[in-house]
Amino acid sequence: MAIDLLGLNERLLGKWADRRRQGRAFAQRPVVTRVPGESLREHRDRVLRALEEMAAERLSYLAFPTSAGGSGDHGGNIAAFEETVLGDPSIGIKAGVQWGLFGAAIMHLGTETHHERWLQDVMDFRLPGAFAMTETGHGSDVASIGTTATYDPATEEFVIHTPFRGAWKDYLGNAAEHGEAATVFAQLITNGENHGVHCFFVPIRDHETKAFLPGVGGEDDGVKGGLNGVDNGRLHFDHVRIPRMNLLNRYGDVAPDGTYSSPIASKGRRFFTMLGTLVQGRVSLDGSATNAAQLGLTIAIKYANVRRQFAGGKGLPETVLLDYGRHQRRLLPRLAQVYAMSFAHEELLLEFDEVFSGRNDDDAARQDLETHAAALKPLSTWATLDILQEAREACGGAGYLAENRLAPLRADLDIWVTFEGDNNVLLQLVGKRLLMDYAKAFKASPIGTLLRSRMPRPRGALRSTEFQRALLTDRAGRQVAEVAAALRPAAKRAPADGAAIFNRHQNALIAAARSHGELLQWEAFTRAVDATEDGETKDVLTALRDLFGLTLIEQGAGWLLSRRRLSAARARAVTAIIDGELLPIVREHAVDLVEAFGIPDALIGAPIATGAEAARQQEAQEARELAADR
Repeated sequence: MAIDLLGLNERLLGKWADRRRQGRAFAQRPVVTRVPGESLREHRDRVLRALEEMAAERLSYLAFPTSAGGSGDHGGNIAAFEETVLGDPSIGIKAGVQWGLFGAAIMHLGTETHHERWLQDVMDFRLPGAFAMTETGHGSDVASIGTTATYDPATEEFVIHTPFRGAWKDYLGNAAEHGEAATVFAQLITNGENHGVHCFFVPIRDHETKAFLPGVGGEDDGVKGGLNGVDNGRLHFDHVRIPRMNLLNRYGDVAPDGTYSSPIASKGRRFFTMLGTLVQGRVSLDGSATNAAQLGLTIAIKYANVRRQFAGGKGLPETVLLDYGRHQRRLLPRLAQVYAMSFAHEELLLEFDEVFSGRNDDDAARQDLETHAAALKPLSTWATLDILQEAREACGGAGYLAENRLAPLRADLDIWVTFEGDNNVLLQLVGKRLLMDYAKAFKASPIGTLLRSRMPRPRGALRSTEFQRALLTDRAGRQVAEVAAALRPAAKRAPADGAAIFNRHQNALIAAARSHGELLQWEAFTRAVDATEDGETKDVLTALRDLFGLTLIEQGAGWLLSRRRLSAARARAVTAIIDGELLPIVREHAVDLVEAFGIPDALIGAPIATGAEAARQQEAQEARELAADR
């Protein structure tokens, strides 16, 4: 069988293929190329120059509204910026801070007045900024942040104040050196009433001297585990006064006399609506992590396809690493996982663009988008760290050399699992949404009856689409139902007792959310297979999809066996099919499957995957032949 590489590459690049190529072309510029061993100073300076070049090329204009001079291309913007991870992840993150967080807060939380005043300078990088949400004492729990913004009607100003050390804004990109303003999230207090978290535009540095403005202070976070091209830092405020109009007031406003008003009456709903407008960060982390995983597997599989080790017997040549069953087990199920991540991300990006373009923008669509992003981002970011680590180990000592990219790439991507929400917290949000949907759908039916009647035992051939769908759907549904049943008594208990019951079942809730996310990935993969027209490519993708689905079933065999959803014989059969049937098929096409990612050698960047190891093997073979002739 031969894969249609061009067609598969187009499918993987997706709707915004041209934007992705634009991002990859930019990522090949010398200013983007990662320099092993460069100092913190050199790294930050290079990344700063890269953002200046981005702005000069108007890449920064993509997501901003046409009314502000932008392109209004929300999906294309994320697609282009996701590709910069292939060059230097620090550049993508600093750009994300500048335009995807700082600029996006002004765009989505502000109104036309704010757009006219600041967006052009933000797009052109004349106004570098920080996104000041996270505090040292409160990361994922944004509603409990300590910074306050108290309105003074006598002067028509807000007073931004950090009342204690734990309320310092922390880990902020652009805060240590380059940021001249920040979008600061603070508790809005007016007429003695706290109206919850709102966002404010706060100048922090003098444009000429780069010195902090009066009342503003901060520190450099210094050297981090990765992403050292980003100048992360801390900020704090000592009764800093800003004009009333610096409140980004799309969802909440304060009149000159201090009267508060909002188009959203519910304080909680208003808070989640404001945060929901910034969902693009989670979407882009899902995609950029997937790109990094594609790169890691490209390096490891291309290396394993030429690197030889140990002869199969006397007089036999050394064996190519990728021909070893264990090496296939290490890399090929992860290749299937990356394909699932890729297809699921494309669907998420399409959903994001539908909402933010306004074509499908209502409360239900936004809530679905937030849930899907919260489900997929944890799975892809955790998977990427696992993939990069396994790829590093599979390349031995060569994989540990910085020039071969895997070790520094993993260090940079480590923070993805807590960026834009800790992964466990995000999955808990997904779990709570699943419980809400379950309660709405089945509120009139006893849960025990549902468990017995609505979850039929999956039957059929293990490689059939119907079997895999039934089993994965059954698992996700039953896990939610079990948690719902366990939590039902909490509603009748005192708050402390109810919280204790929830805490006992928190792990099960997160497991249910993870199963839901895996089902989303499997379904996206299956839709991609069904849409593939080339017969031979479809056959290979079907085997790859089956490898993904059966690996999920194998990994969840303990739960499935304990619920009698899978027999011991069938569990053993799953492993036998993976090892004896699917791995050999995928191994035959493994190099083509990573070639289909379309990552050029200039962005792969690892000598072991771009010819150096193949040349060493050729030299060794010629030496052996010469010795034999003698």
